[in-house]
Amino acid sequence: MPLVMGVDSSTQSTKVEVRDADTGALVGAGSAPHPPTFPPRSEQSPSTWWDAYERARAGLPNVDAIAVAGQQHGLVVLDGAGAVVRPAKLWNDTESASDAQWLRSRLDDAHWARACGSVPVAAFTITKLSWLHRSEPDAWSRLARVCLPHDWLTFRLSGEFVTDRGDASGTGYFSASAGAYRLDLLSLVDDGVDWSTRLPRVLSPTEAAGQSGGALVTPGTGDNMAAALGIGLAPGDVAISLGTSGTVFAVSEIPTFDSSGAVAGFADATGRFLPLVCTLNATKVTDAVARLLGVDHDRLDALALEAAAGAGGVTVVPYFDGERTPDRPDATGTLAGLRSNVTREQLARAAFEGVACGLLDGLDALRATGVTVDGELVLVGGGARSRAFPRVFADLTGRPVRVTGVAEPAAAGACVQAAAVLHGRDPVDVAKAWAPADRVVVEPAAAIDADAVRARYRQVRG
Repeated sequence: MPLVMGVDSSTQSTKVEVRDADTGALVGAGSAPHPPTFPPRSEQSPSTWWDAYERARAGLPNVDAIAVAGQQHGLVVLDGAGAVVRPAKLWNDTESASDAQWLRSRLDDAHWARACGSVPVAAFTITKLSWLHRSEPDAWSRLARVCLPHDWLTFRLSGEFVTDRGDASGTGYFSASAGAYRLDLLSLVDDGVDWSTRLPRVLSPTEAAGQSGGALVTPGTGDNMAAALGIGLAPGDVAISLGTSGTVFAVSEIPTFDSSGAVAGFADATGRFLPLVCTLNATKVTDAVARLLGVDHDRLDALALEAAAGAGGVTVVPYFDGERTPDRPDATGTLAGLRSNVTREQLARAAFEGVACGLLDGLDALRATGVTVDGELVLVGGGARSRAFPRVFADLTGRPVRVTGVAEPAAAGACVQAAAVLHGRDPVDVAKAWAPADRVVVEPAAAIDADAVRARYRQVRG
């Protein structure tokens, strides 16, 4: 029985799954944490990712193919010998917010959107390169290669300096529509660098990167692209991922170019596109409110479900650690609508509704770019295991919400890619064949004034 391994190297931890390459059946799994980070400076040493990978895979069987899905956008800088120059800046590091503004002053937002599908914000790799160039000239002088977290792990596994179009499309210097780097955008950061020699080669979705201990190493991709494969997302379906951060994304046959900056025009891991909206704050908000109320996650769920929709007029704007969409890196959270008779249940419900309203603004932005979003609405990520989030999303959209049985969609999607490359198959076909049959569907409640809840949120958000 051939086996494949999918690695999900996220901000918080590394998760590893081993699956039967023919059927997708789960054979084994492991995980190990990463050091915590605290924005605005959010950095990790790449060596901690490798250590976590080795701990997570300990005791699991040898495999025939490996794929790595990694947290998007992070900046890993290597010297001429392939050594890491400094700790990696992660996607949720906002120290480069002023660099994003500077880059946008050099080219207008419409130009950026047309060039690389996205308008730069602090999350994107190009802004972190600008920060490094401006802030650490000694480190900059040693820069020989630039890569993303998944690229670096693939490099450690295979010795090959490669990437894929999905993850590359989140850098701010790769065009998903053209399938090519935009070196002219990097020249804005430093026009004295030969960028063509500093960037990893972009592999096709089914092209092998190399070998690691007898196992085929596949291109890998970004975590959101892998999650789309892991849940078998089809064109028209919408995924809402609820982790530390939140994302809403859809598979599209055509690229998007949103000059407002709300929608990032990413590629996916199959040759199609993955327009996506990302927020910095999702389950970290409900975690914080649970802590303030002195309850665990299950009790917070119960409290929220005991309150009526709308939370009695209490509104939480969840910009606890700044925000990416909208682009407000210095923002803080807001709690509005308090009266002397406010209840714990209302505060709990408001926390879930605030996170949901921010992500549903993202769903509206996807629709506004022409993306079809009328298929299934699928919740994934740790927050999808909550009882309150599916209920709140169903009530505020008026649509059934599906919660998949895939515990780790990015790791599962990496397994899909590994199996596709191993067997020479289209990853779309493998994803369809492995799509989970088990699901929970939450239907919207009747007589919910969702428009009023969302209008109040927008009023408080400003």
